[in-house]
Formats: sequence, C-alpha cells, structure tokens
Amino acid sequence: MGDFLIQIGATGMCPHGGPLQIVPSQVKVLLSGQPAATASDQFLIIGCAFTTPVPKPQPCVTAKFLPAVKVLLSGTPAVLKGGGLICQSAEQIPQGPPSVTVTQLKVTGT
Repeated sequence: MGDFLIQIGATGMCPHGGPLQIVPSQVKVLLSGQPAATASDQFLIIGCAFTTPVPKPQPCVTAKFLPAVKVLLSGTPAVLKGGGLICQSAEQIPQGPPSVTVTQLKVTGT
C-alpha cells in the first residue's frame, strides 16, 4: 500500500523527541514548494534527549528510511512517510524508528 512522499520541510522526530532535519541532495522536484526527500538525502537528528548509558551517552544523530520502490526522483528513490527504518547514534547503534508527523498530503507513492 502507498504512503505520502515527504519533503524537506516535513516534521519528524526520533523516538526520544529529537527533531528530524533533512539535508536535500536534489532541488528540482518540489512538493508543496519544497524539495522532495530522496534516499540519498541526509536525515539528521539534532538535540536527541537520550543520554544513557551514563559513562558514554548515545543520542540519535541520523535516521534511515526505506526507499520507495516505484517512485524515482532524478533517478533516486523517493522517501515515504511510513518508511522510517531506524535512528542511529554516532557509533551506528540502533535507537528505534523515526516518525514523520507532518508532511504534504497530495502526492503518494509505493
């Protein structure tokens, strides 16, 4: 089943409430006036509150998303709202799935 494509201005967060920021790799395809997110974008988490274990905190710093199967933007798979795979610490330790709470509601893909 399909889901909405996300754009750079979409609102998302890590499981601990750290906001998701998307650094675009393409700026040609727009959704609601903003670049559409692709699998080659950087998905950064800024300000994750997860500070345990105490001797060496491991807050979320990146998020990974599953790429769309049928939608390509300039040859790169798009990213879907429900495609949040995992957030990771700086040492690539899995922290849980990211969530996208607000995105455009016109364009869907699979």
